[in-house]
Amino acid sequence: MKAMKVVVFGGSGFIGGHLVAQLAAEGIQVLVPTRRREAAMRLTSLPGVDVVQSDIGRASVEELHALLLGADAAINLVGVLHSARGVPYGEQFRRAHVELPRRIVAACASAGVPRYLHMSALGADRDGPSMYQRSKADGEIAARAEPSVAATIFRPSVVFGPGDSFLTMFARMQRWLPLVPLACADAEFQPVFVGDVARAFVHALLDPKTRHLVFALGGPAIYTLAELVRLSGRWSHHERPVIALPPSLGRLQARLFELLPGTPLMSRDNLDSMKCDNVLDPAIQALTAATLGIKLTALEAVAPQYLSPHERMDDFRARAGR
Repeated sequence: MKAMKVVVFGGSGFIGGHLVAQLAAEGIQVLVPTRRREAAMRLTSLPGVDVVQSDIGRASVEELHALLLGADAAINLVGVLHSARGVPYGEQFRRAHVELPRRIVAACASAGVPRYLHMSALGADRDGPSMYQRSKADGEIAARAEPSVAATIFRPSVVFGPGDSFLTMFARMQRWLPLVPLACADAEFQPVFVGDVARAFVHALLDPKTRHLVFALGGPAIYTLAELVRLSGRWSHHERPVIALPPSLGRLQARLFELLPGTPLMSRDNLDSMKCDNVLDPAIQALTAATLGIKLTALEAVAPQYLSPHERMDDFRARAGR
């Protein structure tokens, strides 16, 4: 029987690395296009995984078509957290969240690829308070733009795991700061383990009945942002006091972060996203990871291991045979 072939856009990133490993473990052939091939070469040690250099953010439908020829499915994990401001959203959100999926599904249709698995976000809403949420909602519309391509959409809450940019960022901050001034401290999240998100994609890929469905992915527990910051500090052995900021000071802080060089720690649009709790709504009978037969991983079972400097050193020594 011919092995399934999948093209994973965004496969060299945090979630992508975990997903590609799980796909390879299932005997699926994986092609990972990436703008910096050398940065993703670690993936080529996995069986059946090939990495090719391609700037997919600028790739035309014809170029994407060439990448997709002979594939059974495409998976798109590409996403950004920050963008210039705009109405209904800025240019970076438009290119990554809306235009890219539209081009990918158009290329799927022309190349005869029947399935498309799309990474959206919990809270995606065309009328949402943030540009991020509005662009993610329009991305879902783009994902369904081709009738011949069956889309499956995933809406995760914040994703945690080794290599994340959420808990790890807060742990790193507390290593150097005497306290943490925090905007939207009471905002709620339902963090989901990266391995569970990857399993959801694999299970859906292998189950034709998941075509045209939307899955909301949240972990087994809900936390406020302040609780997550405190836990990341405690597990990294640098717990600091968390000072909740009023909305006006929180927006001023975010504006100052936006003016600093590099990726901002927090933007005004991030604050706008947190006006809505990032949790599964029990009033909405959404399909979840449980629908796919996945037993969710608790935050406490994983995060202390990768946030603790002692655990990381013990792991390094074990790998080095010391």
